[in-house]
Amino acid sequence: MKQDHSVVTSGHAIYDDSAALSLSATNAVAALREQRLPFTIRIVNDEQALQKAVGIRHAAYSRHLPELAQNLREFELADIAQDTIILLAESKLDGSSLGTMRIQTNYDQPLVLEQSVTLPAWLQGCRLAEATRLGVTSGQIGKMVKTLLFKAYFLYCVENGIDWMVITARSPLDRQYDALLFQDVFSGGQFIPMQHVGMLPHRVMAFEVATARTRWAAAAHPLFALMFEVHHADLILDQSHNLLTVRHGASRSRNNQEGDQQMDKPLG
Repeated sequence: MKQDHSVVTSGHAIYDDSAALSLSATNAVAALREQRLPFTIRIVNDEQALQKAVGIRHAAYSRHLPELAQNLREFELADIAQDTIILLAESKLDGSSLGTMRIQTNYDQPLVLEQSVTLPAWLQGCRLAEATRLGVTSGQIGKMVKTLLFKAYFLYCVENGIDWMVITARSPLDRQYDALLFQDVFSGGQFIPMQHVGMLPHRVMAFEVATARTRWAAAAHPLFALMFEVHHADLILDQSHNLLTVRHGASRSRNNQEGDQQMDKPLG
């Protein structure tokens, strides 16, 4: 059941300069310092990559939320939704999976978190992108991968005209999003049970895309240079033809048709 909560009014004006931000970012790439990574981050577009993303997701959740991980051995229907992409980080050395993140926009349907809460008025009518199912390998490389997955998430939002990045975070991981200058969607930083994560309490937090550079500069954020002054060619966010949507979408369509035919048969 959805819950209504008292809201925090936004500390920033909502205005639509995402197109200008995207154009500025595109024109500035040539002037940026380039840094190569020991891994790539791509959008999953085929069955093999999907299985690798599911594998690293399950392994990561098994370390921290083993009960929830039991339900993550296979891909979810949300993974192949039309308004969703999955990011996969892979080692250049051996091709092993290092991390993954799922991003859903609200262009076609409400965000997954909206199964549990009603978003406040200042987010209604906005273009939103929710990141879920974040999982990275353990160790120092995992920390690096997590940071670059966030950058890929941000760049994807810039390129797709997203107003607000939205996440749910359990304790103590919510502190990482505090450090990234996300703000609470609901008052008091309250933790709310979320259906898509086994009813575990999570904070709902949001990050305004258009004002990101200004806010990070004003805060002298330690990741400012990595986010805005370095070009990472290993973040490959072009969306080629998605075989997953075609294949699984056709399979779901056939199943629905068969179900309809069964429903049309007379009883008895």
